[in-house]
Amino acid sequence: MKKFTKFVALASAVVMAVACMTGCGSKASGKIVFGTNAEFPPFEFVSANGVIDTYDGIDICIAKQIGEDNGMTAEIANMEFDSLLVAIQNGQIDAAIAGMTVTDERAQSVDFSIPYYNATQVIIVKEGSDITCAADLAEKFTAVVQGYTGETCITELGYKYESFKKGTECIMELVNGKCDAVVIDSATASKYVSDNAGLVIVTDEEAFGSEQYAIAVKKGNTELLNKINATIEKMLEDGTIANLSDKYCTAE
Repeated sequence: MKKFTKFVALASAVVMAVACMTGCGSKASGKIVFGTNAEFPPFEFVSANGVIDTYDGIDICIAKQIGEDNGMTAEIANMEFDSLLVAIQNGQIDAAIAGMTVTDERAQSVDFSIPYYNATQVIIVKEGSDITCAADLAEKFTAVVQGYTGETCITELGYKYESFKKGTECIMELVNGKCDAVVIDSATASKYVSDNAGLVIVTDEEAFGSEQYAIAVKKGNTELLNKINATIEKMLEDGTIANLSDKYCTAE
């Protein structure tokens, strides 16, 4: 009986230790892993002189600051956008920062930080296009990025579209005349238009409402969420995020 009691006590201790390691995760290793999709300038993209390794952008700067504020090294895991929430749930990453719009559907599987950026969807077309609003897309062929809010909007409108893995792929479809329009987030659209001559942006505030970007973490991970929120609050209050937006959105 004594041997059995000792065995139970030892087993319990092992379980508690494993649980602690699982719960502490990156905290124990001194790093915090952010998942992103580095195909979404100016928020995340690959650069020769990245802020974290080869990754740069508004979100990457925020991720780095969160790490620094908590004495941890921020690392980036680049993956497809549709994989991010699953990666959080599986413990592959600690958080997702990817210009991710807060939605009720996503909030069912992850917890979101306070918002740090307001955006909306816009339409990119070639100069001289007869598309002047979202309703004009009804008889057109639109390109969107798989999993992005643009895909949701076009789906809800019931219009024809094709989804691609990257925003650059959508733009190339438009430039090469294989689609009539691209629907994507406003800041990213501005970057693509500035990089590709002959493209313009069409806005439609009635069709596309405002949305908010936030950082996602695993359900119930309030410790990490509180740390993330503290940094976001600080960066919003001192104007850092506004300055980052000005810097990256106007960068050549």
